[in-house]
Formats: sequence, C-alpha cells, structure tokens
Amino acid sequence: MNNWILLQADGGAGIMGQVFLFGSIILIMYFFMIRPQQKKQKETKLFIEAIKKGDTVVTIGGIHGKVSSVEGDTVILEIDRGLKITVEKSAISADYTKKATGSK
Repeated sequence: MNNWILLQADGGAGIMGQVFLFGSIILIMYFFMIRPQQKKQKETKLFIEAIKKGDTVVTIGGIHGKVSSVEGDTVILEIDRGLKITVEKSAISADYTKKATGSK
C-alpha cells in the first residue's frame, strides 16, 4: 500500500516536469524564431511605406533604380535616362537596398 502512494507522487512530479519542459521549448522558439521574424516584417513594412521620390532602391529581381514617382501601391523607377519601369512596392527589397546604399 505504501509503495502505491509513492508511485502516485512521482507521477505528478513527472507531469509537471514535462509541462515545464514543453513551456520552455515554446518560449525558446518564440525568442529565437517568431519574434525576430515579426521584427523584420515590421521593418520591411515601414521601409516600403517610407519610399519617396529620389530614393535609390533595388528590386527583389536585382534591378537598381531611382524612384521617379510613387502612386498608391506602385512605384515608377528610372533605371536609365528616359527608361522607366513600373513595379509594385512589395517588389522592392529592403535588405538589398540597404546594402547597395551602404546604410544599416
């Protein structure tokens, strides 16, 4: 009878340990995977909203150009004198633009 009570107590401690372990794993995943991704998405959104005439940008496809005008969700890029193309704002890469202009 005494052994049965001891076994029950150990089973409860094991469950609490597993809950703690599972909670720790979720917390680690949040800080190393989810939070940085959300931060990067926020920075990209702010970058795209801040695009203005005269900015030098790089598209996701690797095209370098200067913003000629911004019209809603589209941007007209001048890639050479007199040669302009229209691209979506979402096609402009924040990462490559920062590298090309030398800013952080």
